[in-house]
Amino acid sequence: MTDDKNAEPHEGDEAAESAAASAADDLTEAEGPDVEVSPEEGAPFTEEDLAFLATGQETEPAVDQEAELLADLKRVQAEFVNYRKRVDRDRETGRELAIAEVVGSLLPVLDDLDRAEAHGDLEEGPLVVIVQKLRGSLEKYGLSSIGEKGDVFDPNLHEALVQLPTPEVTVNTVADVVTRGYKLGERLLRPAKVAVSVPAE
Repeated sequence: MTDDKNAEPHEGDEAAESAAASAADDLTEAEGPDVEVSPEEGAPFTEEDLAFLATGQETEPAVDQEAELLADLKRVQAEFVNYRKRVDRDRETGRELAIAEVVGSLLPVLDDLDRAEAHGDLEEGPLVVIVQKLRGSLEKYGLSSIGEKGDVFDPNLHEALVQLPTPEVTVNTVADVVTRGYKLGERLLRPAKVAVSVPAE
């Protein structure tokens, strides 16, 4: 009697083992070899992978952020320059207004000195030196007088108190200065009050 354990394998058993081995090979091929690749053996990347890593999208946000920061810096710098110019301009305007206010308050004093000089009261004495110093100090701040006899009449600089028809003139001309006008730099403090000779009809 023959023992079943020592019997030769049937053809069905061989087919089953062959199918199992084939399935294992397919699984290994699908998952890929579980082998670590050392740097000396070369990286398992294709040329497309390397190109993506070199110039991929991950570098674009950094470049965009750098450009944005640079633009912000330039904008802040331009705003600071404009702010500094505006502050300097406002400071200079405030200075001119303050000087104009102080000098304007002294114009009646200059008018009195002009009348005194016209009457001959300032020909000699210590008051002459004081008047010269006062006028010199105001001229340093840009004060200048306007309105002289013989000037062509300018409505921007002169205020006509009276008109005198005169055959000798062909244009409106200052015949006499009643009250001298003054300018501070390019700023008109007060127009000159004058009598005007106008051409006779």
